[in-house]
Amino acid sequence: MSNRFKESVSISAYASLRILDRNRLIARVAIARKNGARIVFANGCFDLLHVGHVRYLEGAKRLGDLLVVGINSDEQVRKLKGEGRPLIPERERAEMVAALRAVDLVTIFNEPTVESLLLDIRPDIHAKGTDYTEETVPERDVVRAYGGRVAIVGDPKDHSSTEMINRVISDK
Repeated sequence: MSNRFKESVSISAYASLRILDRNRLIARVAIARKNGARIVFANGCFDLLHVGHVRYLEGAKRLGDLLVVGINSDEQVRKLKGEGRPLIPERERAEMVAALRAVDLVTIFNEPTVESLLLDIRPDIHAKGTDYTEETVPERDVVRAYGGRVAIVGDPKDHSSTEMINRVISDK
């Protein structure tokens, strides 16, 4: 086996260890919180990973100690983005996000919104991208009700998986 192949397998295996089901995630967050960590939560489809995603997640990580990322399930991405989406299956999207340096833990959620997941882990900060304001974040009331806060992070919304897909299709 070549060194290059061994390296890619180990990176993938490392990322896989950071992808947790809901119960394991709740336990890991509780341990981190008990040890004094500030918990930050971010979420999205991450269908075609691009620099806007990276900047959003890096901005979220700067707000705390443990960055948890929720990935929309394939079923929910189809409902949000339409037939033909996602392009990349949920487990692979989760693995790519988990491989990013800024990300500590990843989970896949199948609910239409992240409200239930937010209530389960109660992050100190719910980070959203710049396509929102603190007042337009759909989950803001849930976050504020348990004592958390909403923060807007990342660069201007100049990047979009949907726009990238449409550009590729129109170039055919």
